Amino acid sequence: MRAPLPSALFRLAVAVVRFLPAELDAFAAQAGPRPLGQAEKEALLQCHLFCGFPRTIAALDHLRGAGIQAERPGASSPAGSPAAGGELFDRIYGDRADVVRRHLRSLDPDLADLVAGHAYGTVLSRGGLDARDRELLAVVMLAATGHDRQLASHARGAIRCGAEPHEVTAALDAVEDLVSAARMERARVVAARF
Repeated sequence: MRAPLPSALFRLAVAVVRFLPAELDAFAAQAGPRPLGQAEKEALLQCHLFCGFPRTIAALDHLRGAGIQAERPGASSPAGSPAAGGELFDRIYGDRADVVRRHLRSLDPDLADLVAGHAYGTVLSRGGLDARDRELLAVVMLAATGHDRQLASHARGAIRCGAEPHEVTAALDAVEDLVSAARMERARVVAARF
């Protein structure tokens, strides 16, 4: 069994999507002034899918002010690709992948293309974090933002990508104090189904 992600990574992701300066400061104080590790950087880059670029940029600015640098000289993760993104989408959504694709296309074809090309083909299929870890991060970010429908999809996706149900619960436990009690209660109900 592989080692779980550190709870600090889940807390960092929620601190970004909710923009919690005190929690960002706590991360920086614990980490000390240094460049981000590869998993930390990938988690931060993934955040923009759940909270937008402005909030992600604000969090990175805040961390830089605390001595944390996003860029490590000579270090970068392998780029994602449309093919890898499509395979990841299929893995996360399982036998409902085509239903989800049709739903996105029915909402707006350009949105469907952005989700496929950018979210999955560029961001989520990058190296630096495996699919299991990216899905666990998605679970805590969706719990923090109250998107229960997507939380259900990604809790199920975390399991499909190799997480155990207790790991989904542990990820939620790690951020419980950063999420409103009502949202956390709903998130636990959703996650308990998988």
